Amino acid sequence: MKPFSNMELSSFCGQIALILKSGISSMEGLTIMLEDASLPEEKSILESLLANMQETGSLYQALDSAGIYPSYMLHMIQIGEETGTLDEVMESLQNHYEREDSISKSIRNSITYPMIMTAMMVVVIVVLLVKVMPIFNQVFIQLGSEMTGFSRALMNVGNAINRYSIAFIILLAVIAGLFFYGTRTSSGRSMFRSLGYKLKFTRAIFEEIAACRFASGMALTLSSGLNPERSMELVTSLNDDPVFQEKIDSCLEKINQGDDLSQALFQSGMFTGVYARMASIGAKTGSMDQVMEQVAGLYQDDIDTRMNNVLAVLEPTLVIMLSLIVGVILLSVMLPLMGIMSSL
Repeated sequence: MKPFSNMELSSFCGQIALILKSGISSMEGLTIMLEDASLPEEKSILESLLANMQETGSLYQALDSAGIYPSYMLHMIQIGEETGTLDEVMESLQNHYEREDSISKSIRNSITYPMIMTAMMVVVIVVLLVKVMPIFNQVFIQLGSEMTGFSRALMNVGNAINRYSIAFIILLAVIAGLFFYGTRTSSGRSMFRSLGYKLKFTRAIFEEIAACRFASGMALTLSSGLNPERSMELVTSLNDDPVFQEKIDSCLEKINQGDDLSQALFQSGMFTGVYARMASIGAKTGSMDQVMEQVAGLYQDDIDTRMNNVLAVLEPTLVIMLSLIVGVILLSVMLPLMGIMSSL
């Protein structure tokens, strides 16, 4: 069975939170959800959860036995049951996975549009080189001349693409396979992330995404009554960024040496500027969990703004590039052709 999406996890946590806040037990809540379920797969999962919960009486054990829920969610539900704050934990998990889904959508939107535009550019250029340039060449021949210079080189490129089309198709398949590997596997994402850290812009995005996930996780764990050390240990499982992990390790080390959480966050470089000041205020007022939630929201807004700015620049840039390339190709044949026509 494929893993649940962030929105599916958010919906499930939200339903459980609503049920618990209404004074209904989690077992009765699963029964209600089973009665309302319409999809066979959903019914099968809920039936399994309900059967396990009737034996153990624990939502954590029921979800853990299913083997399809993320470990972070399971850890938090276990803590919620132990501390008697399961309703608050489930509501916080709902918000957490909504934010995770928002981050994922921002990344997809920033990648999808440039990929589509780039593919369109490639298709248009290939059609021009393979189909249009030979037609112009025939016109030149009929007029007793032939293509020379840049236009001749472009036509040769088109002929090469046409002649070795199978090799180019294989190359495109390899590129598509590498893209799939880089986006669908953990090792591929790690490779692309290491490449992205070499660019200033993408490095800033990676750092903000990691910081947003960290702040969201810390808000959830701290609001459940956990101390900073235990919260950091749980939130570490959310992080998949090796560079940010070094900052987390440094922060944990400073906390173990006696520094408070706000100082450790600033000195390790995890939070800077206004975020570090917010954390300091949260530590002094005893509202660090609320501050972490605000910080996560601000980071999310920064990520969305940065992504939108990129799209706002990329769209006209790609259109201009396509127009210039097409224009250069057409002018390389039209100008010599106009010269021949005027001399007749």
